[in-house]
Amino acid sequence: MADAAIRKIIHIDMDAFYASVEQRDDPALRGQPVAVGGRQRGVVMAASYEARKFGVRSAMPSATAKRLCPELVFVKPRFDVYKEVSRQIREIFLDYTPLVEPLSLDEAYLDVTANLKNMPLASEIAREIRARILERTGLTASAGVSYNKFLAKLASDHRKPNGQTVIPPEKGPAFVEILPVAKFHGIGPKTAEKMNRLGIHTGADLKAQSLEFLEQYFGKAGAWYHAIARGQDDRRVVPDRPRKSVGSETTFMEDLGRPAEIEEGIASVLDDVWSYCERTGVAGRTVTVKIKYADFQIVTRSRTLAEPVASRDTLRQTAVELVRTIYPLPKRVRLLGVSLHNLQGRAAAAPEPQMTLEF
Repeated sequence: MADAAIRKIIHIDMDAFYASVEQRDDPALRGQPVAVGGRQRGVVMAASYEARKFGVRSAMPSATAKRLCPELVFVKPRFDVYKEVSRQIREIFLDYTPLVEPLSLDEAYLDVTANLKNMPLASEIAREIRARILERTGLTASAGVSYNKFLAKLASDHRKPNGQTVIPPEKGPAFVEILPVAKFHGIGPKTAEKMNRLGIHTGADLKAQSLEFLEQYFGKAGAWYHAIARGQDDRRVVPDRPRKSVGSETTFMEDLGRPAEIEEGIASVLDDVWSYCERTGVAGRTVTVKIKYADFQIVTRSRTLAEPVASRDTLRQTAVELVRTIYPLPKRVRLLGVSLHNLQGRAAAAPEPQMTLEF
């Protein structure tokens, strides 16, 4: 690999972010198994490391989490606090590089190949960033440092929590070979199961397959799997990637069975969506409602409008019209969601008046 082609990428991942913020702000929660999310009807949004020892994981139904860990303490999420902490962390990142690509409130890629502090080692930058995050927020972060995004993300998960792993170019392919494919970012549980059925269990097994074989069984994704099995990833860090959609959903304490309840629930859910639109100045043309029945069956209904949604009333009217298409209700409803897609700035949306580097 030519020197000019080698980049220095850092992936920073906060440790159990939501749960850690709650433990920071409430001393009584420290050392306790904590889950952020709905106590009875929802899902776990984040779990502290004490809870993870019992098998509690994010996206797990709250009832399942409680069975695994009877002492689990549920805490309601405080997104305003999480967003403020995320903003503080982002300010630290921007002291080192403008090339920051947030993936969520608690993780981001940084390209520090040419950094604002002229620090020669990406590993030193990562250590300094983690120390500053701890000093400013009281929270720990893990970091992965490598020559591409795929390996940097793998590395950040390698020594969690509060750890750091560096994968230099000469060690990238070997690092990939020893890992189970289920740990690869971008390979979900179903794909991992399919790979296992084909005899592909590790990165080495994946590397042994031809491009033709992978494309035969995995379609367009085959080329991606062929590349990452060799430690290759040419994706660049893209700062401020435009958001494509915004949505909100609520699991109700009791299942809803009457149309009036459904429409009232839709109205309450879309407040978060419209609040985001007002705050950011974006608008979307496609409205989607999500309905999850009591038996967990999910249906969605969408409509794309001729013009972007310009008011809360328009959003509410469209969402209600969409949910009315499922009447009469075949069964009771436990969750409702509303989302806007095809986002763009409202100003734009309004119609016109007539060398190998050291790591």
